[in-house]
Amino acid sequence: MARHTVTVVALIGLLAAGGVAYYLNQSAPEAPAGSAGGRSEPAKSATDKAGDAAKAPGKGPMGPGGPAPVEVVQLKPMRVQESITAVGSLRSNESVVLRPEVSGRIASIGFRDGQPVRRGQLLVGLDAALNEAEVAQARAEFDLARSNLKRTEDLASKSFISSSAQDQAESSLQVAEAKLKLVEARLAKMRIVAPFDGVVGIRNVSVGDYVKDGAELINIEDIGTLKVDFRLPERYFTQLKAGLPVEVSADALPGARYLGSVDAINPRIDASGRSLEVRAKLGNTDGRLRPGMFARVRVLLGDRPNALMVPEEAVVPLGDEFFVYTVADGKARRVAVKLGVRREAQVELLDGVRAGDMVVIAGIRVQRDGQPVRVVGPAPAAGEAAPSAPGRAGAGTQEQKGGASQDPKNTAPSKG
Repeated sequence: MARHTVTVVALIGLLAAGGVAYYLNQSAPEAPAGSAGGRSEPAKSATDKAGDAAKAPGKGPMGPGGPAPVEVVQLKPMRVQESITAVGSLRSNESVVLRPEVSGRIASIGFRDGQPVRRGQLLVGLDAALNEAEVAQARAEFDLARSNLKRTEDLASKSFISSSAQDQAESSLQVAEAKLKLVEARLAKMRIVAPFDGVVGIRNVSVGDYVKDGAELINIEDIGTLKVDFRLPERYFTQLKAGLPVEVSADALPGARYLGSVDAINPRIDASGRSLEVRAKLGNTDGRLRPGMFARVRVLLGDRPNALMVPEEAVVPLGDEFFVYTVADGKARRVAVKLGVRREAQVELLDGVRAGDMVVIAGIRVQRDGQPVRVVGPAPAAGEAAPSAPGRAGAGTQEQKGGASQDPKNTAPSKG
């Protein structure tokens, strides 16, 4: 019995030793291929690992964490028109509402609504029967007084009457003449005529209506030439002068442009708004413009041949200041600039940059001064379309291949 127990224990020990040897054999790492004597290759340093990572595709300088891809535009001098924009209202060159000076009944109307009329044309005639009778009576009295004076002068020349009688005859003639002029003036007030060439409006009276003095009969407008009144900030006072050209457009007539000139500048500045009232005149030969229209006015101050323009999206606002990013030696540099005129989604840079500088116009990952960047595609000159960056979202779509991108609107009022 004891011998059998010893045999079982020895067998268990052999099985345990074999299991341990098998486990150790499976756990041992294989020697790298080509290593001599089965020795493992020494571990790589952190510098070697960084170099291998830089060589890996999709990583390193051209991958995440590397220089940000940007699109740039090269600044080149270009000629721009310096101007001031404002809004205003169109007014007739001459405008009047005709009213009678005396009461009476309308006897005739000499125009058609909305039709052109000539200066001196009879527009409204009031019943003037009594006035005509008074004129006839006064004219008869005047003729009689003139005949009496002639006879008196003949008699005085022959010394048949005194000089006082001759003086009295002269005074009677003057009184009769004054009375005749008075009734003729009253008769003239029964006729309402056009004071100037123009277009009449729409009447609200008819033949037979009785109107009181001062009642509105009809308006007449001279629209062959129009005025446009607008206001500008007082800081432009020294730049404005009579005769400066203006360009006027109306929202009611898309695409139409009318040229005129500054006609007058109010010497008094409005203290409440610190604004300056300006009036310009422009021709309306086609008759499409109408008084009362909303107008957009552009006062042309002159042009400058060496302006540096960039797309508006290149300008970064920060508080009351503005910046752009330029690219030099593979890095983005933030530069403070002052803005000038604005033209068709382009803005002028007055200082901080110079001709030949590369200005970033697209690259949302540019966030700090000195950030490494890489330029995508050739740099177009200012005013030219920038090429699409490869690898951008939506590249190769039908819309991108078929047309240019839409410029953002310039909604902020500004000089230019």
